[in-house]
Amino acid sequence: MKTVGSVLMAIALPCVANAQEKPLALHPDNPHYFLFRGKPAVLIGSTEHYGAVMNLDIDYVAYLDALAKDGLNLTRAFSGTYHEIPGSFGITENTLSPTNYIGPWARTGTGGAGDGGNKFDLKKYDEKYFARLKDFLTQAGKRGILVEYVLFCTLYNDALWNVNPMNPKNHVNAVAAFPRREVFTLKHKDLLAFQEAFVRMAVAELNGFDNFYFEICNEPYFEGVGDDWQANIAQVIVEAEKELPNHHLIAQNIANDRKKVDKPTPGVSILNFHYATPPETVAMNCGHNLVISDDETGFAGKEDVHYRTEGWDFLIAGGAAYNNLDYSFSAKHPSGDLTDFKSPGGGGKELRRSLAALRRFMAELDFIHMKPMNSLVKGGHATVSIGAKSKLEPARGQISTRVLGQDGKAYAIYVRGGSAAELLLALPKGAYQARWINTRTGEPIKSESFDHAGGDKRIVSPDYEQDIALHIVAK
Repeated sequence: MKTVGSVLMAIALPCVANAQEKPLALHPDNPHYFLFRGKPAVLIGSTEHYGAVMNLDIDYVAYLDALAKDGLNLTRAFSGTYHEIPGSFGITENTLSPTNYIGPWARTGTGGAGDGGNKFDLKKYDEKYFARLKDFLTQAGKRGILVEYVLFCTLYNDALWNVNPMNPKNHVNAVAAFPRREVFTLKHKDLLAFQEAFVRMAVAELNGFDNFYFEICNEPYFEGVGDDWQANIAQVIVEAEKELPNHHLIAQNIANDRKKVDKPTPGVSILNFHYATPPETVAMNCGHNLVISDDETGFAGKEDVHYRTEGWDFLIAGGAAYNNLDYSFSAKHPSGDLTDFKSPGGGGKELRRSLAALRRFMAELDFIHMKPMNSLVKGGHATVSIGAKSKLEPARGQISTRVLGQDGKAYAIYVRGGSAAELLLALPKGAYQARWINTRTGEPIKSESFDHAGGDKRIVSPDYEQDIALHIVAK
């Protein structure tokens, strides 16, 4: 068991893992993307409901093996300062509602916590938790998987607050009672001190790992989380890492859907959004020269199309990270083969296969030197064939088009909607090779070469279902 004071020892002797590698960073030539282990990177995942560390019933090695086998490189893990209860949000076999829960703070011998166990001591840390966390990062790193480590999470309702370790009823540290909506504010200095101490502990314990980044708080735009509190936590991370060998990226969850950030929080390098479809928030915030991420999806139905198209659309719009919340994973199904779930979203092997196809597609691009170029599709119009009929539709209507390009060299075009498309492209003069890609499999379904004199170029897709991608490169 480690106490708050023992953090100093952890700082002096940080855990070393992947010591030869620098941590994930913003790419120096284009900070809209990542640099990981010496290579440009985008991060794509379709992951369990964030309980892999705190839920002792999860075989996280089998889980990480499944992600790696399916060709994905991102997962999200909640720290355990928050957990859910059976029935939360209608999720089947919810991994964030563990029967066998472990969190960063140690239990005492005093009974009476809201979850039925002994109360916590916020001055002491559970060594078994940090051992599990570090092994999780080690196993993920061996498989080339990045971990978004989420320090805190909004307390959405009183039922969740009743079982939370920070509730004064659930620990022995004599913190005065306060309303749930004031947990993540600067109002209560005694609780804030424990929150800051945990953050410093996490920083010290994890400093040697190259394959993670911090997220301050999940969905802070609900239930009273203070912007000044988030800025304070970011500053705690920055200050705690100042004298350590490695500095890690910090993400801040900004909004559901979209929001223009007027002034990013100091220390934050990743702007996280949830359910960011259509991906308008990317263009709204590209001027900050930070990574834009869509790190949670759901609530759109069980069908793969919702989450496949959201991922492809977001990455071709210029985003650099996408994580689908995949309800086919559970403690009983660590390989992601649960099919009979009633959760408010989708997931499964076929969806992960299509997101892996997106990852391979992005790997073929020199995306560091590319930028959004939606004006390539002249006037934002395309011809859509539906059955035996064809009609001209605007990009915002029957179909949408998204372009990531490097002028005169390469273009990645994503078409969402319809069943066949005729695009009029404002291509520069040159000789080109074009390939239409099946977004489910990543396989090419039509290729052509052409010489172009400059100006408008008409190009027709093969038939497809729901969406298709096009890769054009100069010869």
